[in-house]
Amino acid sequence: MNEEIRVREVQLIDQTGHNLGPVEIQIALDKAQEAGLDLVEIAPNSSPPVCKILDYGKYKYQAQKKAAEARKKQKIVEVKEIKLRPMIDDHDYDVKMRSMQRFFEEGDKVKVTLRFRGREMAHQELGYQLLNRVKDDTSKVAKVEQEPRFEGRQVVMVLAPR
Repeated sequence: MNEEIRVREVQLIDQTGHNLGPVEIQIALDKAQEAGLDLVEIAPNSSPPVCKILDYGKYKYQAQKKAAEARKKQKIVEVKEIKLRPMIDDHDYDVKMRSMQRFFEEGDKVKVTLRFRGREMAHQELGYQLLNRVKDDTSKVAKVEQEPRFEGRQVVMVLAPR
């Protein structure tokens, strides 16, 4: 900005946006001072560097506003967890499925955790049947991001919205 620019010649763009071509740095600084504005280096890596005559405070303010707007529009994807048991009743299963449906509509991922206790470990195929049922019931709104896999006494599967 202004006197901090250490090159002999710059590509100058005036406050109206017209390209004035390559000019000496002193002439560019004089034009900026004459307009009551700042000389700001826009593209320092080009040859010669591109400088623009503008109000630096206003430029920084607009850049800050643009960054805030971009942050406001982005969606943070959360991972919600649904815990199941191998011998879950139909009504309880339906309640869990409605919760999952709501999570997918909000754009969140769902981690389905199926926990085995005691002798249930002897019937792991029941757990896999339940997870396949979940997979089939959510196939229209979600895709499997992580296939079911064992982690100790539980099986974990991650679903993401389509």
